[in-house]
Amino acid sequence: MSASTVAVIVPATTANIGPGFDCVGAALTLYNQFEFSLLAAAHPLEITVSGVGAERVKPDASNLVYQAFVKLYQHLDRSPPPVHIAINMNVPLARGLGSSATAIVGGLVGANHLAGLPLTQAEVMQLAIAIEGHPDNVVPALIGGCQLAASGSDRPWEICDLEWDAAIVPVVAIPDFELSTAEARRVLPDQYSRTDAIFNTAHLGLLIRALATGNADWLRSALDDRIHQPYRQALIPGYEAVREAAIGAGAYGMVISGAGPTLLALANSDTVGAVEVALADAWVAQGVSVEVKGLQVDRQGAISEFKSV
Repeated sequence: MSASTVAVIVPATTANIGPGFDCVGAALTLYNQFEFSLLAAAHPLEITVSGVGAERVKPDASNLVYQAFVKLYQHLDRSPPPVHIAINMNVPLARGLGSSATAIVGGLVGANHLAGLPLTQAEVMQLAIAIEGHPDNVVPALIGGCQLAASGSDRPWEICDLEWDAAIVPVVAIPDFELSTAEARRVLPDQYSRTDAIFNTAHLGLLIRALATGNADWLRSALDDRIHQPYRQALIPGYEAVREAAIGAGAYGMVISGAGPTLLALANSDTVGAVEVALADAWVAQGVSVEVKGLQVDRQGAISEFKSV
């Protein structure tokens, strides 16, 4: 390996948050770590993987981290250098917590550092959105916080930072089964009624104000959605029982995190402990093993630095 290594830490994300389908996401205090070290030309690529689900990550050129790494060099019209990539995973795969977004952002940020930082953060972000296909995970993974993304027909994506009241605690319940994004998208209809479109528009506006102010009544109503959750609930065994348990324990509400199957409950500091227990007990009662984590919103996004090894 080279004398210097680029270390990149990328947060998990929760996307949609009810009515914010494909446009709202928040970074969470759960992280994947990546290290990039230049190699001699005789070794074009080495990948080592450790952590949660490591055995399922391919250590070859098909690896998503490496694909993003190569994409940045292609964007620069340069050949990618031989590289060793060490991946340490804490964000589980195919659970609705943005594991693919961490890989894309990690690969792009690592490549940008090794290339001498030719791209700004905004340019890296646009490239990440192009690779992922939608912004709701990669944007907060890169820049942190809760973010709203909107596109124009002939303009780059516009990114709007949304306030998240510190008293609102995100609690994730991660089950021991997977749900692919492709499967979760297949169940969605091709068209929606005007009534449902208006409903979601109103509730997205309410969600933005509820997150900013911590208004409990607004937040309880704002998490309702008619675009994706009614169709995806059937893919998540025990969804309704878990939701009822979370709300009964004092949660403002519960939504599907990303494409699922992880469920996201929003609570406050007084109820978070009871909500964590209720989420775990309700899913275990359905015969599902689950890991429940009370987290915070990550405010920094991807962190990177050169370090000596």
